[in-house]
Amino acid sequence: MTSAVYPGSFDPITNGHLDVIGRATAVFDRVIVGVLANPRKQPLLSAEERVAIIRDALDAAGLGEDRVGVDTFDGLTVDFCRRSGAGFIVRGLRAISDFETEMQLAHNNRRLAPGVDTVFFMTAVEHGYVSSSLVKEIAAFGGDVSAMIPAAAVAALGRGAAAAVR
Repeated sequence: MTSAVYPGSFDPITNGHLDVIGRATAVFDRVIVGVLANPRKQPLLSAEERVAIIRDALDAAGLGEDRVGVDTFDGLTVDFCRRSGAGFIVRGLRAISDFETEMQLAHNNRRLAPGVDTVFFMTAVEHGYVSSSLVKEIAAFGGDVSAMIPAAAVAALGRGAAAAVR
């Protein structure tokens, strides 16, 4: 069984992330969404909130727990891959500007863990302009982000998380 980890902060998860997860399930038997729970960073949403939102969004997208898992981690992605039994890291690319950074990460990860390789998926065109940072900024100023993120994330931002950004 081939397993892959899709790591990120997912603060919040976007429709672009869901697109990449869906396409990764066509390639891998199991995809583990690794939510970075880095205590040195200050995310808008707690790791527990992000996991719950991702699970709700996956259910709504028809991506059940039989194929897609969600877990938190801190530290190196390759160590999380080893603990999860995953031989691949999934990364999404929105634009050419993402490629250089992602290529450096992939090469470093391969050096740290020769048995773990990185696979890139181009984000669908309709999601190429969306990032979690952009979503948080738009939401903080009262903008409508409902076309950019799943309903569970919209609800979380509506419960007051957007006010915390201001």
